[in-house]
Amino acid sequence: MPRFADSLNSLQPQSEPLLSDTDLNQSTWQGNGGRNDILHQGSLRDPSNTRRMMSFGRPLARFMVWLRSIGRGSDRKGDIEQGEFLTRRQTLGTLISLLFGIFVSFFPSYIDETVAIWGKPGGPGEDLAHWATDITADIRPVACHSHNDYWRRVPLYSAIQAGCIGVEADVWLFNHDLYVGHTKSSLTINRTLTSLYIDPLLSLLEKQNPATQFQPTRHNPPNGIFDTKPDQTLALLVDFKTNGSDIWPYLTSQLTPLRERGYLTHFNGTAVIKRPITVVATGNAPFDLVVGNSSYRDIFFDAPLAELSDAAPSSAKDAAVSIPYDFTNSYYASVSFRKSIGFPWRFQLSDTQRNLVKSQIKAAHDRGLKVRYWNTPSWPRSLRNLIWTDLIREGVDILNVDDLKGATKTDWSRSLRWNV
Repeated sequence: MPRFADSLNSLQPQSEPLLSDTDLNQSTWQGNGGRNDILHQGSLRDPSNTRRMMSFGRPLARFMVWLRSIGRGSDRKGDIEQGEFLTRRQTLGTLISLLFGIFVSFFPSYIDETVAIWGKPGGPGEDLAHWATDITADIRPVACHSHNDYWRRVPLYSAIQAGCIGVEADVWLFNHDLYVGHTKSSLTINRTLTSLYIDPLLSLLEKQNPATQFQPTRHNPPNGIFDTKPDQTLALLVDFKTNGSDIWPYLTSQLTPLRERGYLTHFNGTAVIKRPITVVATGNAPFDLVVGNSSYRDIFFDAPLAELSDAAPSSAKDAAVSIPYDFTNSYYASVSFRKSIGFPWRFQLSDTQRNLVKSQIKAAHDRGLKVRYWNTPSWPRSLRNLIWTDLIREGVDILNVDDLKGATKTDWSRSLRWNV
């Protein structure tokens, strides 16, 4: 059996002559119409890449020709069995695949190289990689509400990173400040509504509304949190845990920085003006204080969803008297799924449950409110996803979620009628 080196130098099959350096330069790397058949064109534009390719290309091309000649040479000499011949062919085939993979890895495409070093010092796009409002670049808003958001590793920011358009903060009034936590025993001196939510939101919105030579004055209306959808509002759901009347003046006061910069959605006496942040009060929040000012309000109520469909007024006037919740004073209409609809024991909604969901959604939408069910089944995940899908199909406006990744990895709007 000829050695590898001897075969590589001596084999000269008539039908497939070895390529000369001229042939290699002119034809090996060029295919139809001068196109690059093996490597991307971008790499060939770099002279250093071309020199490197030629240094690797000549021996590789000779090796490929030698490999193709093995079969005919072995058959003529008859010095190996067919099985041994096939084994050697397979081994050499694996070797050539590995060598070719290593060879190609030396020459990434021009596009790949550019993307890899884009924006780095001395690289292409060094001064082009960033723009004034790119702090939330590539984040797509998803109609989900971050339930008990203060439990996240990074409150607020984790939800925004996932694309959630709603966050929730439970607040407790102690020592003239609003502290955030699920229970009184979980409260700490530094975790306040201002430090966890108001100040970070203000900072994010200032970055999304910079004064530049192109926009020297304040944006009107101001941009929201999401650069990919500047008109998307973010709902800040404030759950009153202690006495609502006591919390109210502190909340209205702490919202002042957002209010003064025009970042709060508000009712001006005739219409609701949508802005980057929509504050919603729930829990022990007093509805009478929400509607106390008929000419201006920027804290909206979380209406009781189950009550909206219970009453069947005979006229619009009766409806206004019996159910005072509408888009001028409320934003969400919420209820516990388990308490109002019940657990889907058959692992799907029964006809009775589905009809109740439909009637509640219709009652809320008739009043211009967004529907939110909390305490939906969370396990098993297949059941959770089924319920989420059913709720969205029926018209629910926002999913109340604990699992941010599970809720935001699916593009619900692609197959369903969801539009955040």
